[in-house]
Amino acid sequence: MRAAMLHEFGGPDVLRFDSTDDPEPRPGWVTVRLKAAALNWHDVLVRQGKYASPLPHILGADGAGIRADTGEAVLVLPSMWWGDNESAPDSQWQILGDNHRGTYAEQVSVPIECVAPKPPELTWEQSAALPLVGLTVFRALFTRGRLAAGENLLVLGAGGGVATMAVLLASAIGANVTVTSSSEVKIGQAIDLGAANGLRYDDPEWPSAARKLAPGGHGFDLVLDSVGTWEQSLAALRPGGRLVVLGASRSEVATLDIRPYYFGQYELIGTTMGSPHDFAGLLHLLRTHNVEPMPISTVYPLAEAAAAHEFLECGKGFGKVVLRND
Repeated sequence: MRAAMLHEFGGPDVLRFDSTDDPEPRPGWVTVRLKAAALNWHDVLVRQGKYASPLPHILGADGAGIRADTGEAVLVLPSMWWGDNESAPDSQWQILGDNHRGTYAEQVSVPIECVAPKPPELTWEQSAALPLVGLTVFRALFTRGRLAAGENLLVLGAGGGVATMAVLLASAIGANVTVTSSSEVKIGQAIDLGAANGLRYDDPEWPSAARKLAPGGHGFDLVLDSVGTWEQSLAALRPGGRLVVLGASRSEVATLDIRPYYFGQYELIGTTMGSPHDFAGLLHLLRTHNVEPMPISTVYPLAEAAAAHEFLECGKGFGKVVLRND
């Protein structure tokens, strides 16, 4: 088969379109002939060597295609070996594309529990864009964050995959969503997808401004922080509010004042990815609510994975970047 291969760690140019061995059949695993694969920022970190992946390697956690043994159209669940404990993953848990060859290829092999039927209303590109970000956001908002209809949610970083999916899922269940961005255009795009309003985070006083946007001006019930700005996110919460954190793209260290934290009765909740149970919950939500498909920013041929990574890293897109396998 052909794949976007990683022979060394580095910038986007280290991705080379090469021939490699087909997946080997093995009990309990299935091969998927991929139609599309979506990019995630996690792929950039793998490409840079942050996860010490084995070389040569194939990136990619997200994909959709045809199950080789049954001919069924399926999604690929990127959360492997979660385990039986729904509160946290098992020590054997890993993300597809970290140590196991991923979806930037014509085929991928995964454990049989890591495939689910493709929603018929979604295109191949929309399907490939769903699993990782959909699973991650579903767990963050509902399993961990306990978001309910009528609550007020602040989502940081409009335009990214997590923020965009959060707007789609939260607005579909009747939550009131506000977003932050450094771009008025991206704020407008988020509003078009269901957000109530938005504000610029490049204003140092944005947490105070955000609190005033929440009904009553008391702050948000829930803040979804995928960038790592915990101090500012807490400042946007109402007393007793919940901060769900799932990323560190802007900061990897946070310093918090302890007394204001416990007097504020806040909750700080960590989360990442999700279990097969969470994935089933996501697919049920899609079936029972009017959830718009994940927007696709741009589509590249699989052979142009390096160019797709360059586009992802420039930060100018809105929605997901997808590789198409024609």
